[in-house]
Amino acid sequence: MEYRQLGNSGLKVPVLSFGTATFSGGTGEGSWGNTQVEEASRLIDIALEAGVNFFDTADVYSNGRSEEVLGQALAGRRDKVLIGTKATFRSEGTDVNDVGSSRFHLIRALEGSLRRLETDHVDVYYLHGFDAVTPQEEVLSTLDEFVRSGKVRYIGCSNFSGWQLMKSLSVSERYGWSRHIAHQAYYSLAAREFEWELMPLGLDQKVGTVVWSPLSQGRLTGKIRRGKPVPGDSRLRVGSETDQSGDEETLFRTVDVLDELAEETGKTIPQVALNWVLQRPTVSSIIFGARNEEQLRENFGAVGWDLTTEQVARLDAASATTPNYPYWHQRSFTERNPFPTAVRARTEG
Repeated sequence: MEYRQLGNSGLKVPVLSFGTATFSGGTGEGSWGNTQVEEASRLIDIALEAGVNFFDTADVYSNGRSEEVLGQALAGRRDKVLIGTKATFRSEGTDVNDVGSSRFHLIRALEGSLRRLETDHVDVYYLHGFDAVTPQEEVLSTLDEFVRSGKVRYIGCSNFSGWQLMKSLSVSERYGWSRHIAHQAYYSLAAREFEWELMPLGLDQKVGTVVWSPLSQGRLTGKIRRGKPVPGDSRLRVGSETDQSGDEETLFRTVDVLDELAEETGKTIPQVALNWVLQRPTVSSIIFGARNEEQLRENFGAVGWDLTTEQVARLDAASATTPNYPYWHQRSFTERNPFPTAVRARTEG
């Protein structure tokens, strides 16, 4: 397994991270999966054997049950793993203060996560979303206190826009508080908006990217094709915030090229799609989910090799879309606004 530094920190994480949204049913029903403790323990055994020691969860996944299952499955081996969890969204309770990134809510959320995970600390604690109501000084001073107390090792954020992340970094710098070392973001061949602003920001500010849904909720598995209905077991059957991402023709064109490259490389379509993400600038790790051992082991095949420069270029071209303003205008001035490019592709087959 390859390990990379997580942003501007000394922490090294595997390029593949195990996402546990499916533990205890995840955030939905059916297609999300319903992995319980015994099966979770077996999958974690397999992951650790492969060098995957970074596990991702959130207090909102099954209203905390995902954290509980993960904590029980990790019993006796907490010192061998890294755990990342998230807070901000409403998980338990209906009170007006049971949501957001206020000091009040974050303290309660962290204590709840530690209890459910059966641990005394979290390695990476993410804000699951931006709270525009709470002053960022309150948010970041609270997170800094978590780090100083030892209950959190590093902090990160998720689903922030560029100005929100930059404002957070600026506040941390102003007061000498802990800064976000990672941004957990939605990014794949089927959703490349992350490249427009967040990727250049990550490069400039040395914020590592932890990618969620690198297969775009099953769009890049090869099961979604022209003229075919969405499979009954697809996560796309579950309503989600990414239903509107991308257009069908671009997706189909991308899958056509993935087909070609899978044949050329002897890999599966998902493995090729994941390998493309791993070569993108700022990417420290990608989160994958697995409902069974077969899916888990297939994901491991995305590492240990690289697409060539020419193969990456074919995928880039197939998945390209016209960005919104001002990004399309900035791309006409590449002398001073260079576009981030793949950094790991081999130059020959």
